[in-house]
Amino acid sequence: MGELSRRNMLKAGGALGALGALSIATPAHAWTWSPRGSVAGAGAGLDPRWVWDEEADPLVAALLDRGDVPRVNELLRTWTKNGQPLPAGLPEDLRAFMERARQLPAWADQGKLSLAVEFNKKRGLYLGVLYGLASGMMSTVIPKEARAVYYSQGGADMKDRISKTAKLGYDIMSQNAYRPDGEMIVTCVKTRLVHAAVRHLLPQSPHWPDVADEDIPISQRDMMVTWHSLPTTVMQKLVAWKVPIPAGESEAFLHSWQLCAHMLGIKDEYIPASWAEANSQAEQVLTPVLAPTPEGVKLADILLNLGSSVDAGILSKPILGAFTRFMLGDEIAGWLKIPREPVWDPLLRLSWQPFIAVREGLLPFPLAPEAYWLFDEFLRKAALLFLSEARPISIEIPQTNRPS
Repeated sequence: MGELSRRNMLKAGGALGALGALSIATPAHAWTWSPRGSVAGAGAGLDPRWVWDEEADPLVAALLDRGDVPRVNELLRTWTKNGQPLPAGLPEDLRAFMERARQLPAWADQGKLSLAVEFNKKRGLYLGVLYGLASGMMSTVIPKEARAVYYSQGGADMKDRISKTAKLGYDIMSQNAYRPDGEMIVTCVKTRLVHAAVRHLLPQSPHWPDVADEDIPISQRDMMVTWHSLPTTVMQKLVAWKVPIPAGESEAFLHSWQLCAHMLGIKDEYIPASWAEANSQAEQVLTPVLAPTPEGVKLADILLNLGSSVDAGILSKPILGAFTRFMLGDEIAGWLKIPREPVWDPLLRLSWQPFIAVREGLLPFPLAPEAYWLFDEFLRKAALLFLSEARPISIEIPQTNRPS
């Protein structure tokens, strides 16, 4: 039985009224994480399944209904740098929102952001493959995310959709991510507008009611689930691989992603203040929801075939599949119908940890075996694939859902 939708809960509420209906939660999905563990340190503690974006959602719905989106997209193509003035000619309600949305919160720490740059420089190759094959492939077994992507406009052109997702990963790793000459704030604000458009459009899709567990997609909880598939999952993997990371750099990396969550419109009371709180929240909202869907299997197959464009004998589908199995485990690989690889599967199991040790200087190995060179080459090619700026990427407000 699927999760109760907001509409069905309201119908069933009866004398309880809307407030009572919205407070109902099955034990499996009850929200128990305390806002005291957030960057805000306090909050209302509302279940984020029933919280969306109270500022962006009605605004973008109005833009779509007024027919303003084509002109807005055209104007916003010229807005690419954080410190750049907004283009002239934007609707006034949109301009006012974007001026507010582009401001960093008072708790932004420039010292931590500078240290995050050092972390990204040292771990860039690891981060490229982790964002792509741990986080990216995990998104295909997050049912709500997989369905929302598949049935929205982005599902019709996955290469374009993935390039826009990769841009966020590229921008947050850049040395000027949140500075005036960087692009991370622009990417986040534009993505926030896209999310609002999907919330308005997707419920109108004739396919959506038959597959969705909710009426309105991309709740605050959904966004935090996706967030955990990125920094939380990445840090968990780096720790499991015993990559030595100074505490300050670890905290700085988290801070860069805390800012990302805020700039995407996630309320501060849902953003974990520490890795311990992030792991605690992820254990509640990410791990239990992972499951296969027909849409996710199709998206995973598309992702695994992306390597062909930059293959050079390194990134073939079998190797990408083996790395996915190694990073996410046999169960998820089985869900995604990824076949076992007789060469790469055992090679990764036996050689990856020594490779990390050699690369980090923990295990001197002047004559590293050929497998280590292949791993290093894979990391470089994977980073190119998932974090490439091979062509200009324009994040634009969608106007339709996926064509039938």
